[in-house]
Formats: sequence, C-alpha cells, structure tokens
Amino acid sequence: MTFASPKGGVAPLDQASVEMFSSDPSSKNFLENNKAVWEKTEPLSKFAGRASEFDALFYPGGHGPMYDLAFDADSHRLIADFVAQNKPVASVCHGPAAIVNAKTADGEYLVKGKTVTGFSNTEEDQAGYTAEMNFLLEERLKQNGGNYVLADAPWGEKVVTDGLVITGQNPASAHAVGKAIVKALGL
Repeated sequence: MTFASPKGGVAPLDQASVEMFSSDPSSKNFLENNKAVWEKTEPLSKFAGRASEFDALFYPGGHGPMYDLAFDADSHRLIADFVAQNKPVASVCHGPAAIVNAKTADGEYLVKGKTVTGFSNTEEDQAGYTAEMNFLLEERLKQNGGNYVLADAPWGEKVVTDGLVITGQNPASAHAVGKAIVKALGL
C-alpha cells in the first residue's frame, strides 16, 4: 500500500474529521499509532505512468480533496491511467472531489453517465461548512454529468459501484467502500 498526496510529505488532516471520530477506539488508535501514513506521503507526480504497479486507487475523505485533488493534474493523469488499465478508482465522503473533474482518455469527465455519490449538500449544510466550500460536491458531480444518488437519510450509508468507479457518500459509507474495493479486485 502506498500513501501519496499532491506535494508529498505531510498531508494535513481534516481537524473536523479528527474531532468527529475522537471517541471511536479504532480511529483513535490509528491516529495515535500510524502517523507515518500521513506524515510521510509520496508526491503524486512520482506515480505518473505507473498505474500498472498497483491494483486500485483510493481517495479518502476529509475536506482537503475539495481544495487540492479536485484540481490536481497529476492526480487526474493517475486516475485516467487507472481507468485506461481497467483498474478500480474508489473514493468516499469528500474523496470524490478527486474524481469530479478528472477526464478519461477521450476527454470526457470520468463521472459523465456514471451513477455516483459523495458528501451531500444537506450533509455539508448540517456540518456547517457550506459557506467555506469553493464548490459543493453534490452539485459538481451533477454538473459534470454524474447521476448523483444519496442515502435515504443524511449521514446514512450509501455506496455505488458503476464500472470501475466506486463512491461512498460519507463516513458511514467507508467500511462498505472498502468491501466494494475488495469485491472489485476479486478478493
């Protein structure tokens, strides 16, 4: 497993997510005992043209992807490489921001015509961050041709697999996204 970020080095943590899961024993243990995961990331540019060395691509949530990965050319090239090689591209919560502007080799948005999900407008509103976002993920997924679907209730689990694209709506969907990746890999 390789951990990367746009520039490499320390990837900032979404403090709202850290606080939200501070009482969860698994999250707390991971945060305290696995700092190298986010403190020693590789730069995405290092992986250009190397999709053949990996099985799948996964983008976690937190608000960060809304500000960097949504517009990162290296990330978009990597996504296109994975899709061209028939490899799953998965994301959860705000992670779909990484794929929302990515295009396939034919120049179309990856999400065009795909059923997808991601952090909803309602959830962003309820979390109190709508005014701080440079765009709303639900809206951008729709604008770029995605068929956006959501859970029956805010904060409910929702995972969608459409071809190679696997998306989860929110933190409640993370475990099921992991299972969907495992299934897509035939494991």
